[in-house]
Amino acid sequence: MIIFHNKSKLSHHIDELKAKGNSIGFVPTMGALHNGHLSLVKKGLSQNDIVVVSIFVNPTQFDNKEDLEKYPRTLDADTALLKTVCDKKIIVYAPTIKDIYQDAIESQKFTFNGLEHEMEGAFRDGHFDGVGTIVKRLFEIVQPNAAYFGEKDFQQLQIIKKLVELHKIPVKIIGCAIHRAKDGLAMSSRNTRLTKEQRDVAPFIYKTLKTAKAKFGTKSAKYVTEWVEKQFKKEPLLDLEYFIIADKTTLKPVKRKSTKKIYRAFIAVYAGDIRLIDNIALN
Repeated sequence: MIIFHNKSKLSHHIDELKAKGNSIGFVPTMGALHNGHLSLVKKGLSQNDIVVVSIFVNPTQFDNKEDLEKYPRTLDADTALLKTVCDKKIIVYAPTIKDIYQDAIESQKFTFNGLEHEMEGAFRDGHFDGVGTIVKRLFEIVQPNAAYFGEKDFQQLQIIKKLVELHKIPVKIIGCAIHRAKDGLAMSSRNTRLTKEQRDVAPFIYKTLKTAKAKFGTKSAKYVTEWVEKQFKKEPLLDLEYFIIADKTTLKPVKRKSTKKIYRAFIAVYAGDIRLIDNIALN
């Protein structure tokens, strides 16, 4: 497995691979890899000759400085885990902050046709400017044929699709199903920070989403939302930040159900100071 820390050397190597007819898949990550990330890498390997995995904790997408400082950085463990999938067909790009941002750690300003103002955008100031900035720069460096993103960050997935469309970036964006633990908790690098008590209760999030989905078949969005809010008031270790039922395409909260639209439920929950997100298709 080749590990690059310099974008120029990586780009040169990718140019050589492409000149030989190799297709390039790309999985951007912030490290602390888990089986959810590995599922994206495996999907990429099934559709491409080579997969580049970036490992970079991007400072511009954190609105909470403490969260940025506490985010796990485990490059050696990450590369060891990737080797269990495939050694020769995976390239790791683990840049320094300077390699990405030079001397100005700041976000480019983006508009994504309003997608950036919903849910996560409403609660995390500047988050999607940071996401757009790093993903656009990584696409320019790696120049992949296809890039793979998990549906756990469904709003981010939709925004990246819009980024590619608006900026005419020649990369195919592929969304991959949420990878869950056996008890239903969506895989996340933040899960490693949960205490045993928090980890034991965290599957309540997905359990509640599944019940909300069942109720949405016969009840209004308002009824389901209020029901979810009541359930979390009974669970002292989890603090509900938001539960929103939204149109899958526009991400606008539903006001009145329509049989012509596709909906998803989105949730953000705090377990202590650890923020967990999840979502589920409703119809």
